[in-house]
Amino acid sequence: MVAHAESIPVVPDPADALSARILRALAKTPLQILLIVIGLLWLIPTIGLFVTSIMPASAAASEGWWKVFAHPSLATFANYSALFHNSGLTSALETTAYIAVGNTVLVVIVGALAGYAFAWLDFPGRDWLFIGVVGLLVVPLQMALIPMFKLYDLTGISGSIVSVILFHAAFGLPFGIFLLRNFFVGIPKDILESARIDGANEMWIFLRLILPLGLPAIASLAIFQFLWTWNDLIVSLTFGVTPITVWIFGQLREFTSSIEIIAPASFISLVVPLVVFMAFQRYFVQGLLAGSVK
Repeated sequence: MVAHAESIPVVPDPADALSARILRALAKTPLQILLIVIGLLWLIPTIGLFVTSIMPASAAASEGWWKVFAHPSLATFANYSALFHNSGLTSALETTAYIAVGNTVLVVIVGALAGYAFAWLDFPGRDWLFIGVVGLLVVPLQMALIPMFKLYDLTGISGSIVSVILFHAAFGLPFGIFLLRNFFVGIPKDILESARIDGANEMWIFLRLILPLGLPAIASLAIFQFLWTWNDLIVSLTFGVTPITVWIFGQLREFTSSIEIIAPASFISLVVPLVVFMAFQRYFVQGLLAGSVK
């Protein structure tokens, strides 16, 4: 009888399960409310910038941006229409795209090749070279601006888009190599050895195995590098190039008379990296955790 009684399964009461779910939801509610409030506070400057960008210059200078909610007739997209007919802005946006995309592609290609070499190829001085790469992570780019400006001046590329692309790529590579090497070293060794036994060379392994398996880390690196260089100001100012940040900075000298230009241009400069972040935010987490678990 005792054995028979112990074999009877216990069916949970649906009421108990429902109450447990309600209690768990109530326990999470304060945290969720706090996160929502923080999110709204974080979005207020962005919302304010957008609303200011669709207000006439006279209204934006004399009234707060929140007045639009009481008087929706103040809103107009004439500022954006005029802005996209501004040759200075379109040229600055084109320059920004060339710089951000160009150096990102360069960092991804060179970083992936170097990361694979540090992870899976055995060559003299590999560990010491990697220590040197890690050491370069702490070097601030500001200390290289003047020396590189003189070098670019001697080589004749100062003031060109190529000079900014190469500079950003040079300072983005240590992090890129470090990130991708740590991710690649976590790939199971048996996969690579099986490919080598089947006669695959290193380039085939890199293109057909490493790149597909390392896509999360590669995408994460590309997003990081794009975001960092899209909003660059100091490097472009030093080398005499005019991306959108430098162009907006030039308009600030007459802020009272050109707010209808600065506000929409600033929102355009902000919304591109914001969209990139929102679309690929899961890769940020994967990139941060790359190599942490093997």
